[in-house]
Amino acid sequence: MIDNNSVAAKDFYKEVRIFADSIKPWETAIFYETKPDEAYDLSLVSQRVYGRRDEYLAVMAAAGLDMFDQALPQKRIILPTESQLYAIKRRTGFESIGAYRENFSPTWAD
Repeated sequence: MIDNNSVAAKDFYKEVRIFADSIKPWETAIFYETKPDEAYDLSLVSQRVYGRRDEYLAVMAAAGLDMFDQALPQKRIILPTESQLYAIKRRTGFESIGAYRENFSPTWAD
């Protein structure tokens, strides 16, 4: 099924990618060293960073991957903190957590 806002995921990916590319080493963010066992499981990175597997799209964007099944190279990626991720989601209208979605849109959306 298509989301009510069909470009929300694209906008979210783009915002996270911009965040990851523009953050400076002294700024607030999560600097994460990927591990070999995460190469084909982006949700495992999400679990280790955020404590849930739902944020694999944020991991994909931060790593600069084009496809979900593309291998995640072993490197440092820059992810938004929980509060930064929350702000990006609200700004783009995207929600990845199933419990916060209903009728093809986020429950917090207007």
